[in-house]
Amino acid sequence: MTISPIKRTEAPACRAQFALLLCALPLAALHGQTVPAQTPLTWQQVKDKFQSANPTLKAAALSIDESRSAEITAYLRPNPDFSLSMDGLQITPGNGVWRPLSGIVETPGLSYLHERAHKRELRRDQARQTTAIAETSYADEERNLLFNLRNAFVQVLQAKAVLQNAKDNLEYWDRELDLNRKRLAAGDLAQVDLNRLELQRVQFEADFENATVNLRTAKIQLLMLMNDRTPIERLDVTGPFDFTDALRPLDELHATALAARPDLKAATQSVELARIAHNLAEANGSTDPTFSLWYSHNPSFANSYANETIGGSMNIPLRIFDRNQGEKARTQIDISRNQRLRDATQSQVFSDVDSAYFTLVQALNLLKPYKAKYLPLAEDNRNRINVAFQNGGASLLDLLDAQKAFRDTRLAYLNLLGSYLTAAAQLNMAAGTEILP
Repeated sequence: MTISPIKRTEAPACRAQFALLLCALPLAALHGQTVPAQTPLTWQQVKDKFQSANPTLKAAALSIDESRSAEITAYLRPNPDFSLSMDGLQITPGNGVWRPLSGIVETPGLSYLHERAHKRELRRDQARQTTAIAETSYADEERNLLFNLRNAFVQVLQAKAVLQNAKDNLEYWDRELDLNRKRLAAGDLAQVDLNRLELQRVQFEADFENATVNLRTAKIQLLMLMNDRTPIERLDVTGPFDFTDALRPLDELHATALAARPDLKAATQSVELARIAHNLAEANGSTDPTFSLWYSHNPSFANSYANETIGGSMNIPLRIFDRNQGEKARTQIDISRNQRLRDATQSQVFSDVDSAYFTLVQALNLLKPYKAKYLPLAEDNRNRINVAFQNGGASLLDLLDAQKAFRDTRLAYLNLLGSYLTAAAQLNMAAGTEILP
């Protein structure tokens, strides 16, 4: 049996096509691959990622470790001093003999400064109180950064709601356009009226594009605070975008803030630190003796029979002129200054709580009628005028005005929700703890 030339030429061609197909399959799979969507993050998950990865918060935490290291230094004892004196070095030859090192007598000695009036313990207490203030200051910085994070989270939720609203408006108007195109084809609508309806779509397209940009911008801000490199398209958050009218009494919020605000706690701790510094200044005005001890292998002038001698001394500074008066006075004034700062911080706490509370009340006073009355009224009015327009009972201008009123009312409601949630975050920040979810 013989193989025809045609078959011999077809075989390489088939193999070439098969090889091209094998190369094209991975490329096609790569081209069809999409970025998987991330599971929407809740507020607690966003906060956990922020607390574990935010560089500003990590840098603030290192100040606590630095302060703890200073506690070690503050409680160290003074180092003893070692001295060594040499006596008997020959300078000129005696009896014609030059032996400069033969008669040297070495006298080693030790000296130690004894601190009185609990100076070492006071330095330790001062360092510990400084560490406590560093921890409280870290909590206060975390409180401020969490407020920024909460704002960014709310902005993403608000941008998502506004984008969905823009999609709904665009889809609704496209359905209206399809219906009116059919009316035009049936001779029930003028071309100029359809053109005006078509032009109205530009506004809905602009709303959609603006909402898309705002959502991306809000996600960028949230990713920055979390120090996350997730692609913007993959990031998504979830949470209630609604309001609750259950508010705690203002007096109870004041009490909560006084107990929880870290900046007020830091101000109170600063008063105690100033008192410790004053006590240390008083202690530093006391006299600290220095005790010395030495040994000598040399006959003593006091005892000619003693070749091995031990001596000691005590050095006591006379605090006649410098008794640390200036530092005592300065630290006493510093106590009063920190007390005034604590009072000012407490007044600021009340002001923050009151401001956030009444901003929240104002947002609630607007949201309640919007949800109960104005939103349903705007939607019902739009639907009624739309039906009337389809049946010739309303003008095109009435239809456009009703659609604009519904669009503005719905957008205003969503913006009010965002303001309410921002005010809730402000109240949580003012109280120093999460009062509203």
